[in-house]
Amino acid sequence: MSPPASCRPDRPTERRNALFSLTIEYAMRAVLALASGDGTPMTTRRIAEVMKVPQSYLSKVLQSLVKAGLVFSTRGLKGGFVLVSKPEEISMLDIMNAVSPIKRIESCPLDLEGHSSDLCPLHRRLDAAMGLVQDAFRETTLAEVLSEDNPCPTLKK
Repeated sequence: MSPPASCRPDRPTERRNALFSLTIEYAMRAVLALASGDGTPMTTRRIAEVMKVPQSYLSKVLQSLVKAGLVFSTRGLKGGFVLVSKPEEISMLDIMNAVSPIKRIESCPLDLEGHSSDLCPLHRRLDAAMGLVQDAFRETTLAEVLSEDNPCPTLKK
């Protein structure tokens, strides 16, 4: 069975009808793979296999996670990636912000003279919705995601 068109490696950062980019999803999958492991370093290849992520794109995502201080990488025969902190200490927002932070609306993008620094009703509501998404991800840790009953075999310990 082939993956759905939205998950094909030939379009790594786009999906139709998705609120979040595949970059964000791949980052979350990668960190979940590391959190569900036994603490030994995981290679990019192994994370890609386990989480069904294109390896070449995952390499770039993992480097962003290293740069953000969420993941540590080691080179060599027994090298790979490990989490820097415990799953209880990493929020899903931390992961999102490492690769593609939510951009809040600070001024009306219509650039209408009457709007000045105040958001119009539409953009005020859109910004409020983005704030709710940020709050939901800020309040959700890796440990919470891993503790839920999940039929996904990739997250089984």
